Amino acid sequence: MKASLILSLISALAVSADQTVFQAASGSSNNVNSNSFAGLKGSSALGQAVKALGESMTQISPETVKLWAEMERDFPEAVDALTFMAEPKPATKRDAGEYDFHVKAEDLPGHALRIKKPVDLGVDSVKQYSGYLDVEEEDKHFFYWFFESRNDPANDPVILWLNGGPGCSSMTGLFFELGPSSVDSQGKLVYNPNAWNQNASVIFLDQPVNVGYSYSSQSVSSTVAAGKDVYALLTLFFKQFPEYSKLPFHIAGESYAGHYIPVFAAEILSHKERNFDLTSVMIGNGLTDGLTQYKYYEPMACGKGSGAESVLSEEECLKMEASYPRCANMIDNCYKTESVWTCVPASIYCNNAMMGPYQKTGKNVYDIRTTCEDTENLCYPQMGWISKFLNDAAVKSAVGAEVDLFESCNFDINRNFLFNGDWMKPYHYAVPHILAAGVPVLIYAGDKDFICNWLGNQGWTNALEWDGAKDFQSAPTKDWVLGDKTVGTVQNSGNFTFLRVFDAGHMTPFDQPEAAADMVLQWTNGNFGYAK
Repeated sequence: MKASLILSLISALAVSADQTVFQAASGSSNNVNSNSFAGLKGSSALGQAVKALGESMTQISPETVKLWAEMERDFPEAVDALTFMAEPKPATKRDAGEYDFHVKAEDLPGHALRIKKPVDLGVDSVKQYSGYLDVEEEDKHFFYWFFESRNDPANDPVILWLNGGPGCSSMTGLFFELGPSSVDSQGKLVYNPNAWNQNASVIFLDQPVNVGYSYSSQSVSSTVAAGKDVYALLTLFFKQFPEYSKLPFHIAGESYAGHYIPVFAAEILSHKERNFDLTSVMIGNGLTDGLTQYKYYEPMACGKGSGAESVLSEEECLKMEASYPRCANMIDNCYKTESVWTCVPASIYCNNAMMGPYQKTGKNVYDIRTTCEDTENLCYPQMGWISKFLNDAAVKSAVGAEVDLFESCNFDINRNFLFNGDWMKPYHYAVPHILAAGVPVLIYAGDKDFICNWLGNQGWTNALEWDGAKDFQSAPTKDWVLGDKTVGTVQNSGNFTFLRVFDAGHMTPFDQPEAAADMVLQWTNGNFGYAK
């Protein structure tokens, strides 16, 4: 869904696998021998990885073999659920005449943008555009939906919104959190007075491919690869609509967008000659620095940061606390090598050891105040209502969508990113470079979320090594007041800001729509400590 870090659910997604013992390839060097693999179970995960990545067994050390064997022994169901590549998403190409504009650029060979003025669905009365970025040589097609500002589109900023997962559609952000309308249980549209396009124009993008209305016969399994496609989309969009290109432009997103946004921002900044600028980035309840953030699952689950009683027994809390050093060591090795061989085991071990105990309670991983009643829709029945609406043939025709079936989240994409080692990679390393480029960074977090909790986000912002680190760490925490109510706290120094949002879960705009709308307005107007 939003940002849903779906991997917390992987232990419930076990699939059967043929049970065979993997043997070393003939001619192996003395790095490994066939006996090194005797303890591996399954077809095995290591065997699948070697085959999928085209690696030679001679490149795998005995220590790595042992690590993967432990992973499969301790968390067999989670390992069984892993897959490398998603199945292609069935889609039917529409006639080119259904789109109003077709855009290309000489400096982006192989890329084209199809733009449609959607038939009026009643989502909003403002100017809208939808369509696809086509990466022709790679057969990739990214869907987007743009809504102009309700206020002053000639001067209001433009925001690109990204949901996370990885593998969750930004259409759910549109209709569940911050878009112009939501969808009720009867499939009717409900106007949202706190939509982010109240004072900004917003682009909702389904990425990576095979997510939401986006599709491909190929598969994307890394954040870095996805960043280049996002840059191409923005370049072509602003080429067609230059009236928006000189406006302040911000990238915002949540959860796994804590990975996406630093990389996407760095990709944009790497292009010195571009037809738009980058004003700021906003990350909500993100996964950005796992090494720091995973330390805070135990206190969040055990009543030390939520304002609620512990959901776990004292014994379970002690066990989680004892698991962190092993988890931290594995993430640290992933950070040092950025290798699939170290990053995948770190993800499997840490997600099961540090998230698993909480998940088994049946509590909502996105909101510690509630129980997960609707497991088919990631705890929120609204997700099902939205999917039904977006699968309506009239809706798909109106926006030019080409996929046969819309899904709010693609679990195969989630597993692809995990098994490519992307989950635990240190993408927070890009944040100091973004700050050094003069681009303000806002990290906000609803304080009732478990899966990307505010303690962990506050922790990594204070642990981040950058030129202004000492000043940020010593900066006072101030109240954020909306009307006559304190709705959060703010810590700011220079162009770096951490914002805690009171009484919001993982999806802040859903739980606190007025506060979230005020946050965006204040931030884009420069009122949280940075110059506009």
